[in-house]
Amino acid sequence: MILVLALIARSIARNWAAFQSVHVTLEPNVGWLAASIVTVFVTYAIQIESWRRMLRGWGQHLPYKAAARAWTLANLGRYIPGKVWSVAGLVVLAERAGVRRSAAAVSAFAMQAVVLGTGVMLVVLATPHAASPILLVGAVVAALALIGVLAWPRSAQWLGKLADSTAPLPPLPRAAILASSGLMLVSWATFGLSFWMLIRGLISTATVPVSAAMGMFALGYVMGIVAVFAPGGMVVRDLALVGFLTPFLGSGGALAVSLASRVQLTLTEVGSAGLMQALKRGPKEKSPGS
Repeated sequence: MILVLALIARSIARNWAAFQSVHVTLEPNVGWLAASIVTVFVTYAIQIESWRRMLRGWGQHLPYKAAARAWTLANLGRYIPGKVWSVAGLVVLAERAGVRRSAAAVSAFAMQAVVLGTGVMLVVLATPHAASPILLVGAVVAALALIGVLAWPRSAQWLGKLADSTAPLPPLPRAAILASSGLMLVSWATFGLSFWMLIRGLISTATVPVSAAMGMFALGYVMGIVAVFAPGGMVVRDLALVGFLTPFLGSGGALAVSLASRVQLTLTEVGSAGLMQALKRGPKEKSPGS
C-alpha cells in the first residue's frame, strides 16, 4: 500500500506541475467543476453496481459497501506498472469480503471485457468517425466473444471447472450479463458527461459537444487500458485526449484539460478509496450468505 500511495503521489505531483506550466488562459467555474467531480463519483457508484450484478448472477450477494471497498481499493493497483495488479487486488479483496474464490476471479477478468466492450460501444454511438471502423468493430467483437464465453454452457462449464474443479461455476445468466453491461455503458456516458463539465469548468468559451466529449473520453480511456506498459493509462490516454481536443480548444487548452482530467481522476480514485476505508469502521454488514 505504501508503494501504491508513493506512486500516486508522484503522479499527482508531476501532473499538477505540468498543468501549472501550461501557458493558457483559463476561466475556472466552481459550479461546473464541482458538478464534474460529483458526476465522477456517481460513475464509480454505477460501476460498482455493475460488478455486483455480475456476481449476483453466480449467487454471490455482496453488500454494496463491501463491494465499494473492494472496487475502490483495487482500482489503486492501476498505478503500479502492469495491468494485473488491479485485477488481482479485486480478486483478493472480494474473496476477503466473502465472495466465492472462483466467482471473484472470473468476475474480475470478465469485468475487463465488459469495460472495454461497452467503452468501445459508446465511442461507436457518440463519435463513430473517431477511429478506424475496423478497429472499433474488432474491439467490440473481441469483447463480446470474451463475455460470451461466460454465457455459452460448454465454455462456461470449462471455465468454471478451471476456476474451481470441486464446485464449478454455472454459466452466467444472460440477464446478469445484460444488467452488468448496461450499467457499465451508462457509467461510460456519465464519465463522458463529467469530462464535458470539466471542459466547461475550465474554459467557458469551449464549444465541445457533449457527444464528442463522451466519445473522446471513452476512446482515450480505452486506449490507456490496453496500453499495458502505462500505469493507470497515463501518457497514452493523455496524449490521445490532447489530439482529440486540439481542434476544439487549441493545443494549450487541450493540454490543460487533459492534465486537469488526469489530476481529477487520480484524486477522486484516492478519495473514494479513502472514504470506503474510513467507513470500514462503521456498523458491520451482514455476510453475503446471510
